[in-house]
Amino acid sequence: MPLPPLKDQFDALLRLPSISCTQADLDQSNLPVVELLASWLSDLGFECRILPIANQPGKANLLASFGSGPGGLVMAGHTDTVPCNPERWQHDPFALTEANNRWYGLGSCDMKGFFPLIIEAVRSYLNQPFKHPLIILATADEESSMSGARALVAADFSQARHAIIGEPTGMRPIRLHKGIMMERIDIIGQAGHSSDPGLGHNAMEAMHAVISDLLQLRGSWQKRWSNPLFGVPTPTLNLGCIHGGDNPNRICAKCALEFDIRPLPGMNGDELRAAIRERLLPIAAEHQVQIDYKPLFPGVPAFETPADAPIVRACEELTGQSAGAVAFATEGPYLNQLGMQTLILGPGDIDQAHQPDEFLALDRLQPTIDLLQGLIRRFCLQ
Repeated sequence: MPLPPLKDQFDALLRLPSISCTQADLDQSNLPVVELLASWLSDLGFECRILPIANQPGKANLLASFGSGPGGLVMAGHTDTVPCNPERWQHDPFALTEANNRWYGLGSCDMKGFFPLIIEAVRSYLNQPFKHPLIILATADEESSMSGARALVAADFSQARHAIIGEPTGMRPIRLHKGIMMERIDIIGQAGHSSDPGLGHNAMEAMHAVISDLLQLRGSWQKRWSNPLFGVPTPTLNLGCIHGGDNPNRICAKCALEFDIRPLPGMNGDELRAAIRERLLPIAAEHQVQIDYKPLFPGVPAFETPADAPIVRACEELTGQSAGAVAFATEGPYLNQLGMQTLILGPGDIDQAHQPDEFLALDRLQPTIDLLQGLIRRFCLQ
């Protein structure tokens, strides 16, 4: 079956819902998207491997390789989308709609639309000898657990030296982003009548001490760490939600706090957690309470690729823009862990991602194809 035209590829991918979500009733398989991409790429001569993710039925990564040899280039993206509210859309989220010089649909910008642009870019070079391989990587669950990227690290996939991830950056090369840590502290005290504080151990008062120490830690981190490339140059710690107690006349027996930390590149998540645990021990002893501390999910490391990396310099030359930093997280740190030098660069704008009527502007299509062809020439053909 002949490969569909570019617009029809966009439409076909958007018509395959692949929402990933921490809520099980909204979570969907990405296999139909992976299988469709594999069928197209196989017809073009790529060697395709669909890699199921352990303990996650219906979830898989795709590795599609063209050419062989050392080095090579990975062009990567995720196949999942966030949930959406169709009633808030003016267009069908699960189909391509062309209007206002834009292509609308869930995933058009973030980021199923990147795959047809890769295919369009590589088609005219498939009759030339590749000195280094081109590997197209399509992952699962970037929008929820990063399980696709984590599975690659666990399997020690390391088949290329350079990588580009087509997340929406407005065609600006990005070589740094902060990490994400989401944490929870549970304090268990002892209830009692509020008329006599000696009848119990107040979990909320202990949490007051915990919060005070967390804010002191935040201040010390912000004095020690700063990077002017970021709009917010210091690491952040946000107290997100707190729950505790049940009645004004009872000593609070349980209190829970959830918070997030956005570390800068160079900050180690395990070391940050160790610093928090060290602060919790004396508080538990002083207030005679039990304190449990755990991450809500493993977290995403901060990301940094050196400014002089070949992929960074190549993308700066091809776009005419200096590589910068963004506030959102990507799969970049996982590819870097595998020994690649990774850059984030894609045609969409982050302002359109995760919004009703997500779109990709038509005037971004050809510049993206031109950019990808420049990378193929530089890292696969030369």
